[in-house]
Amino acid sequence: MVPWSEGTTTRAGGRHGLPWRAAGPIVVVLLALSGFGLIGASFTESPPDRPPQPPALADSPVGAAAIGPDTAQPAPSGRPRSAPSQIVIPKIGVNASIMKIGTNPDGTVEVPPLDQAQLAGWYEPGASPGEVGNAVIVGHVDSAELGPAVFFSLGELRPGDTVGVIREDGEQVDFTVESVKSYPKTEFPAELVYGSTDQIGLRVVTCGGVFDEAAGSYPDNIVVFATQAQ
Repeated sequence: MVPWSEGTTTRAGGRHGLPWRAAGPIVVVLLALSGFGLIGASFTESPPDRPPQPPALADSPVGAAAIGPDTAQPAPSGRPRSAPSQIVIPKIGVNASIMKIGTNPDGTVEVPPLDQAQLAGWYEPGASPGEVGNAVIVGHVDSAELGPAVFFSLGELRPGDTVGVIREDGEQVDFTVESVKSYPKTEFPAELVYGSTDQIGLRVVTCGGVFDEAAGSYPDNIVVFATQAQ
């Protein structure tokens, strides 16, 4: 797929940028960037409501005890590759179409256009939902044009909740939430989100924390770690 052009994607920076740069198959954190915030730098007003946040962690948000599901499980056999077309999260009322995203010319990860903040984006260079590996779906938390966006309520999810992904081949893959974590953007766990695994995983990412009016961005990222439902 041809990547979305600079005119239709949001780069890192402002309120909605991504903190990762693709380096071959691995993505590393760009500490100099503002992170995966998901709203434009032109946003000048506070959002109408504060997005819900995951519970505070007892330990450091990047500690070994806070990094998502245990992977010491038998390796499953995955489905053939097929792009996702829709994400359904019943608990928070999400039923959204998914577009394909890749990387910008500078290596940062693309995000859906701000005027389409009701859509989610699937990181196409990674696994597709249902394949062995971590499928990554990102989305805006809010938008200057639309207000609360597709993943505004992502922080409400808790272990045991269900995320369904419908694929272009017509199959639906259901995932069970294992954990929901909040990370400072400068400590984004790129390896846990994009790194290799022998499990069938899903990572759903948006912005989090209290909106910083001075900086015009959110300080954190919310990451939902989920595995294929049994």
